[in-house]
Amino acid sequence: MNSWFLLAAVLIPFLGGFGLLVHPARTRRGRDTYVFWLCLANSLLVGALLIFRPGPVTLLSFGGQISLTLHLDGLSFVFAAILAILWPITNLYAFEYMIHLEGENRFFAFFTMTYGVVLGIAFAANTFTLYLFYELLTLCTLPLVMHELEGTARYAGKKYLLYSMAGAALAFLSMVVLYQFGSLDYRAGGSLDPDLASGRHTLVLIGFVLGFFGFGVKAAVWPLHGWLPTAGVAPTPVTALLHAVAVVNAGVFAILRLIYYSYGADFVRGSWAQDLVMAFTIVTLLFGSLSAWRMPHLKRRLAYSTVGNLSYILFAASLMSTGGLTAALAHMTVHSVLKITLFFCAGSILCQHHHKGYIWQYEGLGRKMPVTCAAFALASVGLMGVPPLPGFFSKWMIAERAALTGNPLAWLGAFALVVSAFLTGLYLIQVLIVLYFPTRQADLSGVEEVTEAGWPIRTALILLCVLAVCMGLFFTDLSRLLSLCAGGLL
Repeated sequence: MNSWFLLAAVLIPFLGGFGLLVHPARTRRGRDTYVFWLCLANSLLVGALLIFRPGPVTLLSFGGQISLTLHLDGLSFVFAAILAILWPITNLYAFEYMIHLEGENRFFAFFTMTYGVVLGIAFAANTFTLYLFYELLTLCTLPLVMHELEGTARYAGKKYLLYSMAGAALAFLSMVVLYQFGSLDYRAGGSLDPDLASGRHTLVLIGFVLGFFGFGVKAAVWPLHGWLPTAGVAPTPVTALLHAVAVVNAGVFAILRLIYYSYGADFVRGSWAQDLVMAFTIVTLLFGSLSAWRMPHLKRRLAYSTVGNLSYILFAASLMSTGGLTAALAHMTVHSVLKITLFFCAGSILCQHHHKGYIWQYEGLGRKMPVTCAAFALASVGLMGVPPLPGFFSKWMIAERAALTGNPLAWLGAFALVVSAFLTGLYLIQVLIVLYFPTRQADLSGVEEVTEAGWPIRTALILLCVLAVCMGLFFTDLSRLLSLCAGGLL
């Protein structure tokens, strides 16, 4: 397959979305048809790329080791597959959800453009290319966060932009260190030059830490997580995009590249830098779960749940082993599917119930919105880690890989996983009790007029639930595939 199809997969949604921005659709049906088939066709193209595996393509070269190059390797395979599967489903959900809001043409224009930009991150062959698309991601998603253009949305957008710019500055400094002591190109095992790095170990490790926290802004590492719960004021398709698929996964993906393809796990393993980043992932893991447990607002509870679960992935990555990378990819895949389901359910309830979104307002809603609440229950059980759903297997894999390292801090992290799983059970079961078992004193008059969401939202939820169940039933095959990706064998 021609290598230039990698560029086509990036440009088709980006230019298609830009075209919608320049020439807005005249009818909702025409626009929805255009966006859906454009994104579906692009997902099919990505699927073909994953099967036929074309070689790299260099778009621009600036001399030396700086170039704009796209390629496809094992890590790209995982991230691109997640995007290709979940984006058309998200579009289907958004078509119905956005009917209730203004500015639909602007929303779908930037939403579609973002698809191409995130694929650019997935296909980046070096740190320069990833950084370029990473910055473009902030610009494309900022209008989505600020979509409603009122006070809280503007504040959320400003906060998101400030955090993203600060993170980008740290990541840029890390890129400069890489340029000085190695190569910006991604290579399995790392791209540092041992001769150049010799005697400058501390400086190189500082560069690594700067990169970890710089990219860690979008991955919501504490204390750089503040933008993520605030961004929950955006429409639900956007929060699902931010918290489950594109933005946070872009941050996680960049950190995986940083550890395993830039600085190299062998270089960082056993150093103070490994202990530092692992400690922050453990703190973030517990902080996110505790904050979610205390949060009465449903979308904000799920946002803090995202903070905790992203650090599951980063903790696995900080183990600095191929097994840790496999476990990180496993939970990244599982969390994407389960968390987007939970956000879709929360958005569906918010859309149909017309309340502020506090959990106590949803008593007895299970009988009025059976499909939505059943999907929420299934995704909740999966995220808690109950077998045979995939959340159990990905968490088990992380804990197992942590135990095998023999690192005392990794053992502490494995214990934190258990505590976090317990807290996850508490904050999600509480929601299920409210939905299905209202108290005798509860005023149910507010739910009497509530009806189930329309067929686009229900179809999206059913597809995600089927996908989650299949991931659990065939997790052995999934983990084998992810192991090949992590080991550079795919």
